[in-house]
Amino acid sequence: MTRKEELYSNIIGEGNPFVILHGFLGMSDNWKTLGTKFSKSNYQVHLIDQRNHGRSFHSDNFNYEVLVEDLKNYCDRNDLKNIVLLGHSMGGKVAMLFAATYPELVSKLIIADISPRYYPVHHDLILEGLSSLDFENMESRGDADDQLEKYISNFGIRQFLLKNLYWTESKNLALRINLEVLKSNIEEIGEPLPIHAQFKGETLFLRGDRSEYIGAQDETLIKNHFPNSKIITIPKSGHWLHAENPKVFYNEVMSFLA
Repeated sequence: MTRKEELYSNIIGEGNPFVILHGFLGMSDNWKTLGTKFSKSNYQVHLIDQRNHGRSFHSDNFNYEVLVEDLKNYCDRNDLKNIVLLGHSMGGKVAMLFAATYPELVSKLIIADISPRYYPVHHDLILEGLSSLDFENMESRGDADDQLEKYISNFGIRQFLLKNLYWTESKNLALRINLEVLKSNIEEIGEPLPIHAQFKGETLFLRGDRSEYIGAQDETLIKNHFPNSKIITIPKSGHWLHAENPKVFYNEVMSFLA
């Protein structure tokens, strides 16, 4: 049972701690397949739901500073040290700031398809679509998909978003995410890493070859913040590179950790 203000996690395997942070509107379940695979190489994998996501607590406060402190509290409570830390998208921003703030806790850092720079708001249509869901007239996940399709044509993105659906005790569908707070704090998602933040440990940036989140213009900035870093491109993948090409993603991570 998760106590108030404690992050929910799914812990898989035994060994060295390996913490994975999902992206905006995601959850720990998105990483279950890869997390299980990582756990077979002597890692204890911690798949975390960040605040206002998944099964973790809801809060009106939402920015990278509080997300970092949530993770610090989680590490303290579970006595985690020398962690491998992997973050995707929003989770990558949290991982960067965490490593810069608490470098003594991080052995290796892996960032999936996000740069330290500022990103303008670009989730408007997704949030509008999720806000439009009419749970009074919804009897199945298929109904939710039909409603969401009016806003989002991409089937894969809809399936990713609809993972947030769950059946309440009163047998109604609802969203696990704290949609209102995420909408009102949407500007926070694009915030850059603070200008003086730096992590000198080994760092791997993975980018999708079909994604525009990490471009050539980001390479100098990445080196400034993470001087001991390298950038590797995952072929045949966009922003959800770990789901679109999991085999190559897994191999690159394991090669880096070796």
